[in-house]
Amino acid sequence: MRITSELICQAADQLKGFVGLNRKSGQYIVRFSEDSFGMDVADDGIIPTAEFVWLPAPEQAMTLSRERIQLLLDQNIDDRINITEPLRVYMQRVEIPQISALRSLVS
Repeated sequence: MRITSELICQAADQLKGFVGLNRKSGQYIVRFSEDSFGMDVADDGIIPTAEFVWLPAPEQAMTLSRERIQLLLDQNIDDRINITEPLRVYMQRVEIPQISALRSLVS
């Protein structure tokens, strides 16, 4: 199977769970319910994992951040957050630039 940037973007959009920054430790943590973070993570700092991996880029684009994907991989819960083969390939292919895309909600 050939991995395309479209498949990688789709895999990023299918990530599960929520990410929040723990204020005490300064570490990002993943939970599977917004209610399970506790008082060390501000409510307005909890975002869906599928959005966490995208960073704003110039001209209304967004960049799929390898650094943020690595933060998720480091937690060793790949199956629970749905890290699939296209994202693994993206992480291994460091010789290609990070993916930038225009993203919008589709209804």
